[in-house]
Amino acid sequence: LLHHPSEYFRVVRTSQKDTMPNAAAEAKKAEGNARFKAKDYRGAIEFYTQAIELDPTQHAYYSNRSACYAGLDQWEQAAEDGASCIRVNKSFIKGYFRLATAQEKMDQLRGAGETLTMGLAVEPRNKDLLSMKARIDDGIRRQKSSTLQAAAEKALAAGDVATAFKSLEQARAVDSGNDALQAKFEKVSRQYEAAEKSRRSNLSPVEQMKEQGDDKYKAGMFEEAIQLYSQCIDHSSVPSALQVKALNNRAACYKQLSNFDATISDCTAVLEAEPENVKALVRRAQAFEAVERYKLALQDVKYVMSLGINVAGQANYKLCSQMQGRLSVVIEKMKAGKF
Repeated sequence: LLHHPSEYFRVVRTSQKDTMPNAAAEAKKAEGNARFKAKDYRGAIEFYTQAIELDPTQHAYYSNRSACYAGLDQWEQAAEDGASCIRVNKSFIKGYFRLATAQEKMDQLRGAGETLTMGLAVEPRNKDLLSMKARIDDGIRRQKSSTLQAAAEKALAAGDVATAFKSLEQARAVDSGNDALQAKFEKVSRQYEAAEKSRRSNLSPVEQMKEQGDDKYKAGMFEEAIQLYSQCIDHSSVPSALQVKALNNRAACYKQLSNFDATISDCTAVLEAEPENVKALVRRAQAFEAVERYKLALQDVKYVMSLGINVAGQANYKLCSQMQGRLSVVIEKMKAGKF
């Protein structure tokens, strides 16, 4: 097992299970090990580098050099050697530890989490990797909370109470035990409620129908939401931004109820008014797939991806990329008569 952090600074000796290393390379490694023990990390790096040049197939050389770079706080180089160690021997757990530690030191927490996940796929019960993964996940959570709180402060400074409220609400979802955050949220929540009450009092009756529909949707009352969105659509001018929003939201309700034909119909109406409405394109693609109209689903997915990640948004772009791969396979199987 690994014993963080001291385990990071232990050199690796070649196992009998490894492929037989080059004798000259092993001699260089032994010289490196001696210098490592003396904490002459730069000297050790020179010998490990020579060992790698003689035999680049030995993971231990990369692992040991990574430990030297760590001793010098040269974390980028430590990460590179950790990655090389994994590339040479994917079953060597310490390689994942080397890379993840370097990534953590460089504040690349998401990357470190992904590295640890790969390591745990090799050895799921490794206590040290599990412990480090828990710490990294906690760091990611706190980092996300901090980012959201900063966004809320910026929004408040600009007088945008609604955005500040939403940001703090998201922060609470990942940082529920933060008392300071809770106090901040409660303060902004009062401001938001007052602002919302004022805003809603100035809405027209038709606009209020849409807002009431939104409330029902958030409460999971989809059939009631559909009724309110329908009233809004029937009473609003055609076409209008309000009607498009109500159609899009009603489509979301229909999708939740697995009424995919109605979902397709409402999304199509939205796209007639706004051809690049990403929400409607993605939702219609999902509905097309659900009713096995795969070619039409793929057409919508490809169009979303053609808009680019900046327009589609990272989450939608990733979703469409996954759908494209899945749909393409299904369509090819259909052509071959195997589906």
